[in-house]
Parts: sequence; C-alpha cells; structure tokens
Amino acid sequence: MKDQSLALRIRCFADRLRREDVNMHAFQLSVDGQMKAKAYYAPFREGQPHRMYSVSKTMTGIAVGMLADDGKISLDQPIADFFADWLPEKPDGRLLRLTIRDMLRMATCYRQTAYREGVDENWAKPFFTGAPTHEPGMVFHYDTGCSQVLAALVKRVSGQEVIDFLEERLFRPVGLQDQRYWLRDPSGCCTGGTGLCMSLRDLHAVTQCLLEGGRGIVPAWYAEQMMQKHIDTPLQGNEEERYGYCWQCWRTRAGWVMYGMGGQLAVVCPEKQTILTTLADTRLDPCGIQRIYNAFFEEIYPYIGREDTDLVTLELAVQALPDRGEFALDKSPVYRFEEGNPLNLRTLALQGDCLMYENDRGPVRLPFGRGKALEIAYPGWPEVPALAAGGWIGPGLLRVRCFAVGDAPCGFDMLLCFKENRVTVQCNKSNDPVTEGYQGVASGTSA
Repeated sequence: MKDQSLALRIRCFADRLRREDVNMHAFQLSVDGQMKAKAYYAPFREGQPHRMYSVSKTMTGIAVGMLADDGKISLDQPIADFFADWLPEKPDGRLLRLTIRDMLRMATCYRQTAYREGVDENWAKPFFTGAPTHEPGMVFHYDTGCSQVLAALVKRVSGQEVIDFLEERLFRPVGLQDQRYWLRDPSGCCTGGTGLCMSLRDLHAVTQCLLEGGRGIVPAWYAEQMMQKHIDTPLQGNEEERYGYCWQCWRTRAGWVMYGMGGQLAVVCPEKQTILTTLADTRLDPCGIQRIYNAFFEEIYPYIGREDTDLVTLELAVQALPDRGEFALDKSPVYRFEEGNPLNLRTLALQGDCLMYENDRGPVRLPFGRGKALEIAYPGWPEVPALAAGGWIGPGLLRVRCFAVGDAPCGFDMLLCFKENRVTVQCNKSNDPVTEGYQGVASGTSA
C-alpha cells in the first residue's frame, strides 16, 4: 500500500496557509526530481508568467557566474573597472575597492539603493555617481541597485541584455516551455534585481537544474558556490533572513532559497533533494513570507522521505474575506470629504457590492466579491487586471481588499465604518504607483 502521509501533509500545508490568510497564487513541490504537488489558485493557471521580483537577482547572478567561467571577468575585479565612463572625476576610493564578488554577496559601499524609480532614466549609472557610506566587503546591506549594475555588467561584457544572454545559455538549454519576459528601466536595460516574469513550472525547472549541480549548463563551481553562505545577516527582521546571504540568494534553516518580494520563492533543501516553489502576493502582510516558510518547514519538510506518493493536484481559489451577510448594507448616501485628506477622497458611496468614489484618478468603481475574489479592472487604472474581495465584519463595518495582478502584484486593504451620516475609511497599501492614495484614514459626511 502506498504511503500517503506526504499527500496529507501537503493538504495540511495548503489549509494552514488558508487559515493564516496568506494570499497564495500557486505552489509546486518535488522530491528527488519527481513532482509531488501542484496547486494553482484560480484565476492563476499553470504556465502563466508571473512577476518574480528578486528571484531576478539570482538569475542575473547566474549570468555573471557564466561570464566568469568564460574567463571574461574575474569575481575579484573591481566593478568600477567596467564602468570607467560613468565614474565621477574624483571617484571615492571605497567605490574603487568594491569587487564583483562583493556585489554578488550584497556587501557594497552603500546603505541604500542609489537609483530613484520615476526619476532616473538609467538605473545603473547612479551607483557610480552616488556618495558611498561605508567600506565595501564588510557588512551585508540589501541593495537592488547592486543587482541592476550586475545586469548592466552582463550587457557590457556580453553585448546582450541579461534575458537574451540567459535565453541562450540557461532558459532554452534547460527546456523551459512558457512565455517569459523581463521588465526594463527607462533606458531599456533589464531591471536585474526585480523585473523577470516567468511561469512557476519554468522557475521550478531552473531550480531543479541548480539542485543537480547545473547539469553542465550552469558551471558546476558556480552552482555549488552560489548557494553557500558568503556573508552574515544577523540584523534582518524576518527569521528566515538571518541564516546568511549567498550570491544573489539566501540561506535558510535547511538549505537555500531564491527569494522574491511578496512570496515568489524557490526553496531548496539539498539534504532531502526537495524543492518548493511558490507564487503569492503577501506584500500587505509583513509576516506573510515567513508564514510560507514556517508552514513548509513544519507541515511538510519533516515528513519527506522516499515514499511513493502520487502527485497531489489541488484546484484552489485566491483567498477571499470572511463575510457576515446579516450585517450588509444595500446602499449608502453619498459622503463628501474635506480637501487634503490622506486618501485624497472627494466622495464615496456604497451601491450593493460596489464602492463608488472619487479621488485623484477621478470617479472610480470598485466592485467586490463576497465569499470570492472578483476579477475586475483596478480602480482608476482600467488597463491593470485586479482581484477584489469584500466582507461585512459587523454592523456597518465593511472590509474590502483589492490586489493588482499584472506585471507588478500589489494592493490595498480598506476598512469602512458606516455610522449614521458619517463614514470613516482606513486603508493600508503595498508600495507601487497604482496604490498611491490608499494609505491613511479619512472621514466623510452625507448632506
């Protein structure tokens, strides 16, 4: 009789994520190269490209490793050697001492990203014109601008954008099958730290290649070294980020991980030859990614063995909100807000399961599903697909949550308190241009 204990634990993992309100989009689990679980949360589907955020850093790092293996660069070369035309007249010695190896392990001479999104056209160039804050090679400081420079390095040395380089050297040789693309900065360079969009199963395939030592596609020495701890990270806020940083990826309690903001993960456990890959948008929950780690390491990891478990395929739905329909209001009057409020609201009204309001984007509609996530156009941004769910918590108390699900997953969480002729709106958001104006509290009154 087949041992189905792992199948049970996979379901326990999914149930725990649901109970803890983790906004999952998909996950896959494999052991010894055999797929053990696939789960896609409708409307997300297998093969669909998804923003990978900082998983992009790991892929950019692999391209750098390939160039080193080709003998075109050395990891101990100063990064400034390749960008002499971008250096100021009298460059800081700390910048001149910064090596590619230190770039890979996020031990730069800056305490924050140098480029300014929405201001700078070339996101790599400010790295060489900013003011260094400390000696390189000494301490870890997470810096997406560092990865942007590594993508620019790939372009300068190979003559190709990092996605084109990886298409030839990694993606096609591994046998990836789905659409993929890479978002660019205004100058046209791939955003090396954040812009890769690819499917979950293709991410899983690349991760399996790395677990198997690179298969001669990724240089074996790089595949082995990239996953080792190269710098300590004791001051990180989340538990799983304190095990150390590798080369453009992280150590964990049982291996290493490609780690993208919002829950884009490729968790690799070499001792048990196990890979968990996930897609999610946890940006509204500061503990969301740690919840995924904890659920995996407590619900699944201890039970992985050599059992012959059938593939578990779960058809799930994106997390909705609890709803106590007995408290629902059919409609409200039109509320008006004072100028200069933090949410930039002018008017707001409830009509059934739809909020009608006016803000800096003009008049907008926010229909929402109760007991489900409704597919809509993001309010005020008709070209951006979104999911919206709502639920009545108590008398006159409505919660509405809206997530953009295009190239930049993000969202806002809104609480509305209706009382007599007044409404108070409280809102939290994750950071993105489409969420501007959705942070703070404002009150309005009806005529």
